Formats: sequence, C-alpha cells, structure tokens
Amino acid sequence: MAQRYGGRHSPDPKTGPTPASPPSQAGPYAGQVRTRAGGRVNFLFLAPLPLALRAFFLAPVGLAMTLAAFGLLILAAWLTREGILAQEAYDARKIARRPAIPRKIFASILTGAGLGLAAFADGGVVSAAILAVLGAVLHGFAFGLDPLKDKGMEGIDTFQTDRVARAVGEAEKHLLAMKDAIQRARDRELEARLDRFLASARAMFRTIEDDPRDLTASRKYLSVYLVGARDATAKFADIYARSRSAEARADYLRLLDDLEANFTGKTQKLLIDDRSDLDVEIEVLRERLAREGVQMTNEQN
Repeated sequence: MAQRYGGRHSPDPKTGPTPASPPSQAGPYAGQVRTRAGGRVNFLFLAPLPLALRAFFLAPVGLAMTLAAFGLLILAAWLTREGILAQEAYDARKIARRPAIPRKIFASILTGAGLGLAAFADGGVVSAAILAVLGAVLHGFAFGLDPLKDKGMEGIDTFQTDRVARAVGEAEKHLLAMKDAIQRARDRELEARLDRFLASARAMFRTIEDDPRDLTASRKYLSVYLVGARDATAKFADIYARSRSAEARADYLRLLDDLEANFTGKTQKLLIDDRSDLDVEIEVLRERLAREGVQMTNEQN
C-alpha cells in the first residue's frame, strides 16, 4: 500500500502547509558582496566571437589581422576581470597596496588596439583610429581605472605590512583550497557551512592587517590550523564523495564548529588586546603631559 511521503518541510495534511519562516539575517552569505567580475565582463569574452568567425572569410592578410584583433580583445577581457578582482580585494581592506600591474588601464589600451586593428583590416585608417580611441575611452568609463596609490599606509612600518601581506596571502591560498575541495562532496549545506568558517577566518585576517603586531600571536592560526583544516577538508571530501557517510559528515561539521569558535574567539581577543594597548598608551601620554604641566581637558565638560 502506498504511503504519503512526510518530512521536515512537507505540509501536514491536517493542518495545511507550514508557513514559511522569515529569512535569517545571519545566513551563510551574510556580509558577503556579490563580485562585479561578471555580467558586463562576461560579455567582453563573447563580443569578439564574430571576429573569429568572420576572419576565415577574408584574405590571408585580413585573416591574420582579424585573428590578432580577436586575441587582443580576449586578452583585454581577461585583464579587465583580473583588474576588477584586484580592486575588490583592495577595497575590502583598510590597509592595502595599489595593484602592482594596472590591469584595467592595460585592458582599455588593448581594447582600443583590438578594435582599431579589426577596423584597419577593412582598409580604413581613419575609422580604425576613431574606433581605437572610442574603444579605449568607453572601456575606461565602463570599468574605471585601477587604484593608483596605497591606502591607509601613512605612518605604517612597511616591513611589518609586507610580512602580514605574505602571511595573509598564504592563508588565503589555504582557504581557496578548502573551498575547491568541499565542492567534490557535492553538498550545498556543507559548502554554506564552510563559507561561514571562511568568513570568520577572513575577519581575523582583517584584524591582523589593521594591526600588524597581531601577526606573531596569530601565526599558528594562519599556518598550522589552516593547513590542518585544508588537509582534513580534502580527505573528508574524497571519503564523503564515495561513501556519503553520515558519521564522517557529522565529524566534519563538528570540526568546522570548533574551528570557527577558535578563530572567532582569537579575533575577539586580538581586538581586546589592541584596545588594552591603546588604553596603556593613552595613560602613559596623560602621565607625561601631567609631568610637563599640561592641563588635560575634562572629557565630561
């Protein structure tokens, strides 16, 4: 005899459908911003395709020039995407160096060169020059320029910030490896849970970048703990993809819970220590000013 399927999210035949609960404000994607490296940027990869098809109906010289124009436009699209990703990383940090290579500026130049070369293949020098200039200018207006100066670097020890940048860069590689590995498990809930841990780890990164002195106290989190988490994630993903073991899944979720709790707790401790250091420095300055006979302003007035 057939039986009605029932589950946690199935409607009760007696009471009717369960009303939908309001969306949680602390979901796995809370605080994350959708990347701008899509949409218009993806269109840049598609727009030159007619050139590749048209090239094979031209004479040998026109074929070579049109394919070269196609290659320049594809390279410009790739540089544009990489430039946008670099700028998003720059904008996400309070302290950041400008990108070493101005990718979007180069992309604008290559876009103009590609359009100009495609027009020149038809024999029009004037139209080629006009398209080259317009293409470069419009690309610059559409996607903007690269950051051209460092941000928040005034009065900061560049040696320390370089050490932090290298350590955070290596830690980010571990996070990306975890993200790639968990996709092999083909479980959306696990991917979302891992995203929450990655967000807590990146919150620690931002705290260390704000105060490079925190790097020494946090180095084992950025290296030892993340390397272990990366290796555990890779092994779990391989096992779970083959066996779909509920026990292995539960163990991995507990591991993520422990990791997130430890990273969050360490981040909070770093913030408290930073505040304590500030209070000490302020108190020392007050005492020095008092010895110099400087009258302090009463903050309650």
